[in-house]
Amino acid sequence: MDIYVIIELLLISIGATSAMTWFSYAMSGSFRELYKEPVLLSFALERTHISHSERYQETWGWLMHYVIGFLFVMGYHIIWAENILPLTLLSTLILGVTSGAIGIFSWIFIFKITRYRAPIDFNGCYIQLFFAHIFFALIVASFTFISEILSIVAKNYVIL
Repeated sequence: MDIYVIIELLLISIGATSAMTWFSYAMSGSFRELYKEPVLLSFALERTHISHSERYQETWGWLMHYVIGFLFVMGYHIIWAENILPLTLLSTLILGVTSGAIGIFSWIFIFKITRYRAPIDFNGCYIQLFFAHIFFALIVASFTFISEILSIVAKNYVIL
């Protein structure tokens, strides 16, 4: 994997994770519930007593959210680059559903190990999280498709 692919994946992950976060914040506002992953991560970190200040917990929550997004994008890239699944709407939905399930089980695990009883509607949170990951997968696929088109155009029409 060359540096250009890493930069591409980094940019895609920042865009897709930001879009997913926007989706979660919009759902939080619509349902008047706490569905904000970075905020929930910072609350969970608070329970681990790893970080001392609220500001660092919030920063670590956001950083962890984006790192996890990057790892998902790397996984998608490997699946598509190795032709395990083609870059299609169906495979994107499969990856979104799978990512949603992974996200839900991860949050169940996080809440269990930190013994954090967030003041949230857990069922609503998990349903929102499921659809947020499908939205994330659709954004990743869209950005990947656009990136591939731009790469083809650049290789065919740009002389270096």
